Amino acid sequence: MPSIFSSPNPILFGIGTAKETGARLKELGCSKVLVVFDQGVKNAGIADKVLESIHAAGIKTVCYDNVLPDPPDWSVDEAGALGVKENVDGVVGIGGGSSMDTAKAAKILLTNPPPINQYFGRQGVVKTAGKPLIVIPTTAGTGSESTPGGVITDTKRNVKDVVAGIGCAVTLGIVDPELTISLPPAITASTGMDVLCHAVESFTSKRSNSFCDVLAREAITLVGKHLAIVCQDGSNVEARAGMLFAGSLGGMALSGPLCHLGHDIGKPLGANFHIPHGTACATCLPQAVEYIAPAVPEKVKFIAEALGSNVPGNATAEETGLIACEAIKGLMREINLPNLKSYGLTKEQVLAVAPEVMKLGLELAPMPTTEAVVRNLLDRAYDEN
Repeated sequence: MPSIFSSPNPILFGIGTAKETGARLKELGCSKVLVVFDQGVKNAGIADKVLESIHAAGIKTVCYDNVLPDPPDWSVDEAGALGVKENVDGVVGIGGGSSMDTAKAAKILLTNPPPINQYFGRQGVVKTAGKPLIVIPTTAGTGSESTPGGVITDTKRNVKDVVAGIGCAVTLGIVDPELTISLPPAITASTGMDVLCHAVESFTSKRSNSFCDVLAREAITLVGKHLAIVCQDGSNVEARAGMLFAGSLGGMALSGPLCHLGHDIGKPLGANFHIPHGTACATCLPQAVEYIAPAVPEKVKFIAEALGSNVPGNATAEETGLIACEAIKGLMREINLPNLKSYGLTKEQVLAVAPEVMKLGLELAPMPTTEAVVRNLLDRAYDEN
């Protein structure tokens, strides 16, 4: 199946690059910007560091610090209204995927009438360029600094939906490993698994292509090399940089092929049970990779080996899938990623999301996916992980 490779916005990558935020905004002609972040980023002192750089460049700021996980539409509307009221001419998003996605959606509302939910999905794509947007990730996870859209919760339908297009495009991503050093192990683990899901799923998607495969392979390799290290020693700047690099590459890789089973199952799990996004998407990843192995055995072999396992030369596709499954489960245990039981869920509750998963289409997995298959993956994940 043909797919498009989306070349993303420029990314300024390296230790200390967050200090250049003000200078970069000045180059873009900004004089007053909306700065979007959550309370965690604020309490960690990260927002103040970026604000200092912006103010030093003579640029005024107005802050929206009420970003919530899985950002709800009403929160985005609030942020956009604040920006319009204050007549800002740019936006800066600081934080994880929720902050960056809120900033992207708020950018739309600076030049387009609210509410944000009229711009959800393919029919609502805003095709007119808006005001400059700089995003600064503080987690190695979503890769939102290198993707053309964002994910917002539609509170009326209780589902996650997307905003996309040039109307919310990132003007510049500033990726500074120093900003992730204080990230707690639990968040490091969850966001790190989101990176792996992006890379593995885009790599094995029906829409995979040569461009995206190169990026995904490198992202998977970097996760295998660095994720366990940063969960054990968050001060390891080299490993932090490696995970941030993997996150950006994973974001680029998924922009054409998109994701499949991990995210398809993870989205309703997250929405129904408030499980962190990366953890929810990783829940069935081991079993999903084993399931698709007959369709893409060489790719699954690469995944297993990149995560440190040995695949014999004469291994069947099924054996390769099992080895990859165990490799992913081993990594999840090593980084202490919570399983479904740790959230107090019964198997019946978990299996009940299968019909919701089927509503997402599931056309990108390389193997046929019925509701029975989804139930089996959930059943196994509940017992095995």
